[in-house]
Amino acid sequence: MKRGFGSDNHSGVHPELLKSMLEANTGHAASYGTDEWTERANLAFKKHFGPKAESFFVFNGTAANVLSLRSLMRPFHSVFCSDVSHLHVDECAAPEFFTGGKLWVIPSKNGKLELSDVKAQFIRRGDQHFAQVKVLSLTQPTELGTVYSLDEVKAFCDWAHSQKIYVHIDGARLANACVSLGKNYQQITTDLGVDVVSFGGTKNGLMMGEAVVFLNSNLSEDFQYIRKQSAQLPSKTRFISAPFCTYLETDLWQDIAKHSLKMAQALFESVKNIPGVEVTQAVQSNAVFAKIPKAWVSPLKKERFFYVWDEQTFECRWMTSWDTQLEEIDSFTNKLKELSR
Repeated sequence: MKRGFGSDNHSGVHPELLKSMLEANTGHAASYGTDEWTERANLAFKKHFGPKAESFFVFNGTAANVLSLRSLMRPFHSVFCSDVSHLHVDECAAPEFFTGGKLWVIPSKNGKLELSDVKAQFIRRGDQHFAQVKVLSLTQPTELGTVYSLDEVKAFCDWAHSQKIYVHIDGARLANACVSLGKNYQQITTDLGVDVVSFGGTKNGLMMGEAVVFLNSNLSEDFQYIRKQSAQLPSKTRFISAPFCTYLETDLWQDIAKHSLKMAQALFESVKNIPGVEVTQAVQSNAVFAKIPKAWVSPLKKERFFYVWDEQTFECRWMTSWDTQLEEIDSFTNKLKELSR
C-alpha cells in the first residue's frame, strides 16, 4: 500500500520511536509500569503539563477516552460531546458500555462546540429522573481538523467548573493543536483548567499506546484500579513508555506535528483553486476536508487512498502524517487537475 491520505494511523512507526523500543529491549525490567522508562515518561509528562500531572499508559485511544470518563463519572451521569466526536461516532458505544452513563450529543459547527449551545442543553439539574451532566468532552484538534482557541477552552472550563462539571480533552492529535496555536501543552490545557487529557501516541508516529493524563491530580486516586479492571494495564509497559520518553524528552513531538501541518498546508494550497474542489473547513491541523464530484472518488482513490467523510455530499478527508512527502501531494494534485478538465 503506497502512502496516501487515508489516516495518520496508516503511517508506520517513526524511526526514532522504533529505535527507542529496540533500546528498551535489553535484559529484564520490572513489569506493570514500575520500570525506569515509565518513570522517565511520567516525569516528561510533568515537565510538559505541570508538576501535578499524573500519567497512566493504556493500549489505545478508545481506552484512553473511556477510562478517562470512568474516572470522572458514575452510571447515572452523562457527558456533553459533539456530534462528530470520536466518543460518539467511532467507539462502538464503548463509553456507554464501560461507564454505564450516557453521551449527550450536541450539534457542532465546523467540528467545534459552542458554549451557548452547551449552556442551552444544561437542563433538569437535580432532577432524579434525568441523567446528570458530569463531564464536558472537547476534541482538540476536532475531528474536522479545526482548533479551539485558548479563550474558547478557558471559557468552557470556567463555566463547567462553576457547574461542578469536569472537562476532558480528547487529545489524540494534541501536539498538532500546540503547533497550530504556537503554545506548549501546559498552556493549552493545565493553565486553562482542563481536568483530564487523553494523550495520543499512535497518530503521532508511535507504534501503539496512549496516555491518560490527570491535570487535576485529585481525580487520579483510583485510576490504577480502573485501568487494571478494564484490561488496560500493560505488563511490559516499557515498550509503550519508552517511545513516549523519546517523543517528549526531545523536540520530536514538535517536529512531527510541524511536518504534518506543513504538509496539510501544502496540500491545501495545491488543491484550493482546482475547479470542482471545494475546501469546506479551515486547515488548522493535519487534515484537509473538501467536496469533490462523486465520479472523481474512485479514480482519485487509486492514485492516493483517502476516505469519503460524507457519502451524501462527497466531502472527503485528506490526512497528512509524519512521513507525508511533497511527491505524494504532487501526484494527488495532478490527478485532481486531470479529472477537472
